[in-house]
Amino acid sequence: MITFYHNSRCSKSREALKLLEEKGETIEIVKYLQKPLTHAELKQIIELLGIEPINLVRTQEKDWKVNYSGQNLSDSQIIDAMIEHPRMMERPIAVKGTKAVIGRPPEKVLDIL
Repeated sequence: MITFYHNSRCSKSREALKLLEEKGETIEIVKYLQKPLTHAELKQIIELLGIEPINLVRTQEKDWKVNYSGQNLSDSQIIDAMIEHPRMMERPIAVKGTKAVIGRPPEKVLDIL
């Protein structure tokens, strides 16, 4: 099963979801804007991605620019910022077992199959 962190308003997220559906995968869709992730959930996703928390931040988002840009934040504070403002999180993210990918470009989600 693939856990798919989805923003239905994002065209890249919709494209990535369609690619996985076309492959016949069982998908659990998590609408993280409606039900924000916990600190532990987001930390685990970041670990599976093998990246630093800042690399999951959409630094061009208004919430980042207004509230956090230029500050020296710890990894924990960056995770908390993404929980408080989930639109700042890169999307989509697909997780299968111990593998995770950011679907940028959307075809990247196929790497977890």
